[in-house]
Amino acid sequence: MFAMRNQVIPLWITDKALSHKIMNAQNNIFDRICASQFTRILIVCFLILLLQIPIVFLLSLVSDRQQLHRVAVSDITSKWGEQQTLIGPQLVVPYRKWSGSGKTLRSDMKHATFLPETLQLSGHLESETRYRGLFKVPVYRANLEISGEFQRPDFSTWGIKAEDILWDDTELALQISDTSAIQNQALLSWNSSKIPLAPGKGKFGSNRPGVHVGLRGKMQGNAFKFVLPLELNGSERINLAPFGKVTNTKLTSNWSDPSFQGPWLPENRQITAEGFEASWNIPSLGRSYAQQWNNEQPVAENLIADSLFGVDLIAPVDNYRMVNRSIKYNFLFLVLTFAVFWLFEVIVRLRVHPLQYLMIGTAMCMFYLLQLSLSEHIGFQIAYLVASGAVVVLTTTYSIAVLKASQRGGTIGVTQAMLYGYLYIVLAHQSYALLIGSIGLFLFLAVVMYLTRRIDWFNLNQTTDSERA
Repeated sequence: MFAMRNQVIPLWITDKALSHKIMNAQNNIFDRICASQFTRILIVCFLILLLQIPIVFLLSLVSDRQQLHRVAVSDITSKWGEQQTLIGPQLVVPYRKWSGSGKTLRSDMKHATFLPETLQLSGHLESETRYRGLFKVPVYRANLEISGEFQRPDFSTWGIKAEDILWDDTELALQISDTSAIQNQALLSWNSSKIPLAPGKGKFGSNRPGVHVGLRGKMQGNAFKFVLPLELNGSERINLAPFGKVTNTKLTSNWSDPSFQGPWLPENRQITAEGFEASWNIPSLGRSYAQQWNNEQPVAENLIADSLFGVDLIAPVDNYRMVNRSIKYNFLFLVLTFAVFWLFEVIVRLRVHPLQYLMIGTAMCMFYLLQLSLSEHIGFQIAYLVASGAVVVLTTTYSIAVLKASQRGGTIGVTQAMLYGYLYIVLAHQSYALLIGSIGLFLFLAVVMYLTRRIDWFNLNQTTDSERA
């Protein structure tokens, strides 16, 4: 029995020793493969590509949050008032156009549109912020006064006879993009006569929503002064059309972060922490349409849309747009950070396991998730500072353990801090992003070339093998 046991035990021991030898041989093969710097570079590149998978999910998450934000904005604006666009006022005068002769003579109803000689738009936008959960939308109540003067319409350029002009059917029309947000029962002052506005676009109005007023018996004279007070709600933006031969506009608001839009910027503006004040003086020569036209040769709506000017009540920073832009730099960040680790491997003769590279890359991907989630609560700037600081601390402490020296880990931390500082500058100065990026990449390449200038790349693997022996 004892002899049999003595025979069995060596077999068991031999099998175990053989398995250890096989494992050691496999490890040696793996080590030799990983010892090749070219192979390690390929592994690092593969890890960078692998880390693009969570980046794709992060981009999808940003898109989802943007969609939720748009839903919240739509919910608020549908109840309060949407972005407002005011086009007008315009005088619409119908006339008869004759065609044929004799017994075939017939008339068609046409209409002509005339714009005011002078137009003054003034008002105050009382703004506030409305919330839906985490999301906020700037809204306003606009107290406007629209005034000016029309000259008596002149049909001579079209050869229309005076008896064919239907003066009693003349209408004054004002297009308003969201008429449901009008807050007052406005009265038009027309040469001192008070006339109530009627809803809808009128008989000859365009496809746009708005209000109108009939001017039956009100078209005697050569000039017509008008004043129209209007109070309406809106959100995010207000657009105005420069319909006067000279359009003077003055807007004030308690909103401190305006963004002026359109082909004309304010001639004068003053922006303070309490709000803004802006004024425009726009001549008709800057437009692409005349002071009058008819429906036989109408003005294209896109020409009017291109002439709109106004102001956006925007948040200082669009969180989702900034996060989306920062994610686009993730590939560059991973390449530069992994390049620093690889330089330590080459210069200091350290070995960093691919799994450790993956840990660092995952921590860097977490930066974008932290930035997105925090920005919805504390704003983009503070969220960026907190998220980047947390990632820098995490990668620095981990790098100290991986690189076996606080100075080396500190180098990684400084590199990370510089990268996130560089990214913030790029995000804050979008116009100079290409220039800043080009200079940054050139300087990094110069540093890598300087640090590796004395390395014998042909004998690097042999040196590593002899050191391991």
